[in-house]
Amino acid sequence: MFQAANRETGTRETPRIEAKVGHGRLSAPISLRLHWPEYLMEAGETSVYLFSACVVATLLWHTHSPAHRFIVNDAIRRVWMDLMMAATMIAIVLSPWGKQSGAHINPAVTLTFYRLGKVGAWDATFYCGTQLAGAVAGVALASLALQGAPADKAVRYAATLPGNHGDIIAFAAELVMSFILMSAVLFASNHKVLTAYTHHFAAMLIGAYIAFESPLSGMSTNPPRTFGPALLGGYWHALWIYFIAPPLGMMGAAQMFLLNRRHNGPFCAKLHHHNDNRCIFCDSGFDLPVPLGEKA
Repeated sequence: MFQAANRETGTRETPRIEAKVGHGRLSAPISLRLHWPEYLMEAGETSVYLFSACVVATLLWHTHSPAHRFIVNDAIRRVWMDLMMAATMIAIVLSPWGKQSGAHINPAVTLTFYRLGKVGAWDATFYCGTQLAGAVAGVALASLALQGAPADKAVRYAATLPGNHGDIIAFAAELVMSFILMSAVLFASNHKVLTAYTHHFAAMLIGAYIAFESPLSGMSTNPPRTFGPALLGGYWHALWIYFIAPPLGMMGAAQMFLLNRRHNGPFCAKLHHHNDNRCIFCDSGFDLPVPLGEKA
């Protein structure tokens, strides 16, 4: 069992089995037995995110929606989508589940922290699997709750698809957005002053992307964000863009972060670290680097 958090340091005593085996070398059964709550939390958080995306998109773009008739400008609709999804992101990160699992809700984020040495191999595997499953569940629940309205051709399950400029521009946009998003997360979460506001930076960037970039690629930066609507709506033709560009962009940001920090890794893999919830990334024997702006 995990013991109570040390209120002064914010750390917990490492379970014996993890201290002995080492977080990155845990087997699949042990990882599943120790960390299954975090895996289910990631599924639930991703489900909420996709559910919210489908519901908001339906309210704004479905032709029978009162909001659609009231807000006639597509750019204004994107601004409202921006505000709603940014609020959803902040709510997820600050929820008890988000504080415990880290609120990745994105395999590209999880794999980047795996590359940075903060997530174990099996944790990364289970996180990615549950995020994809949660995305499908979220879209399906939204369709059920709204009696199939998200399937309307004006909504298309809030699918993220390339715009009129084509696949290459969409790929480049997803690559650049993902690079900037992960760079902001890594910089903020490892800064003494800014770490408490990491989720706000992430939410603001996601919101800005929705408002201004979505005509190019539909704004994903997140494979499950695309996979859920694609599975239910059959939008497969450009799926490769959203499964390749976000991980590449975020991995590039990770490499830049390591070069700037002289290969000193990040503090943690959570978007909200300083809380009383257990941390499977820091309670497992990792050395914690000194945050930016703080003397060793």
